[in-house]
Amino acid sequence: MTRSNSQSDAARPKARFRGVSDVNAWFARVGSLPILVVLAIVVFAWGNARFLSEDNIINISQQGVYLLIVALAQMLVLIAGGFDLSVGANMALTSIISSKVMVAMLAAYPAVPWLAVAAGFVATLGVGVATGALNAFGVGVLRINPFIVTLATTSIFQGATLIASEGTQVDGLPKPFIYTLGSGFVGNVPIVLLVTIPIVLAIYLLVSWTRFGRNLYATGSNPRAALIAGISVTFTLAVTYTLCASLAAIAGYLLTARVSSGEPLLGGEFPLRSITAAVIGGCSLRGGQGAVGGVVLGVIFVTILANGMDMLRLGSSIQMVILGVVLMFAVVMDRYKTS
Repeated sequence: MTRSNSQSDAARPKARFRGVSDVNAWFARVGSLPILVVLAIVVFAWGNARFLSEDNIINISQQGVYLLIVALAQMLVLIAGGFDLSVGANMALTSIISSKVMVAMLAAYPAVPWLAVAAGFVATLGVGVATGALNAFGVGVLRINPFIVTLATTSIFQGATLIASEGTQVDGLPKPFIYTLGSGFVGNVPIVLLVTIPIVLAIYLLVSWTRFGRNLYATGSNPRAALIAGISVTFTLAVTYTLCASLAAIAGYLLTARVSSGEPLLGGEFPLRSITAAVIGGCSLRGGQGAVGGVVLGVIFVTILANGMDMLRLGSSIQMVILGVVLMFAVVMDRYKTS
């Protein structure tokens, strides 16, 4: 009897230790994000009863799709071991260029407004490829630090936007662009959300099920080892930064439809918010880590946070402080999970 009791007593600390290890393993794999999302929903629902109303949930879904596209673009470059500070300036440049193209096409073919919308989208892709190629050349070919490259191109894109727009917004966009793509619904589902879903699926397939995706993770984890393994690091970085800029341009095009005009100051908050959503969603600043599901959850959290703070009537300065604290928390957790 005594021996049996001593054996059970000896086993108890091991069981407790194993339980703690299981919790740590789960936390390292999933992180604190699901808990933060639930906590944010509870706090904001308690602070304002309208937070969980149908209208506000629809509003959150509309607000989140633009950030989702940019955050997934940011995820690509983060996995590759970099980041892109120029996504906001890219969106503004896209807004002005695509709007000017649509206005010109609408003036030439007023009876076919969808032709103008299509022309605007082609211009959007052109802006995305051009801006992405510039970033790709600096990072992938010249091997300059991504911070320096994208900070410089931010200034270039902002200057080009002000030159093209002369500092004023572009009005007179096609009505189908504004009322269908920008604010249309299929039932209770925003059309812009339906447009975004295939983009999310395409990025998921790209990073999870293609050879390029495997090369992307390898490049971000260890560029030298990837090069020795036969991976073209320059090509991978070039494609990644071009894809990132193209996705940011698409987000700028869709957001232009939402605000109903070409805006030279569009997208200023997206660099910080996209990096925050991606990092808190599991992307590592060291590269080589990140998944679409985590970034989607990160975008949900950041969008809920912004919407809830608006409903609680917190000032923009306070919101900036809170978002900065969230980003710092995400970076600390990134260090914890990778240490």
